[in-house]
Amino acid sequence: MAFLCFLVDQRKQVRGRKPVAGQCSRCGGGAVVADMTTSTRFCRVPFYRKYWRAILCGFCGALLRSYH
Repeated sequence: MAFLCFLVDQRKQVRGRKPVAGQCSRCGGGAVVADMTTSTRFCRVPFYRKYWRAILCGFCGALLRSYH
């Protein structure tokens, strides 16, 4: 008997953040630069991890710019 599992999950996590000059164009909140991690898992087993930097809004959490 064989079981096929096609569950793929992707999570984005903030590893660290630091305030930066600028404002959010959506809500007017302060901007922060954040070190991000994207983890892709297949059946709860991580098989791909990517580290990148992004500028986020500190108030609403909107992604303003990303640097892959």
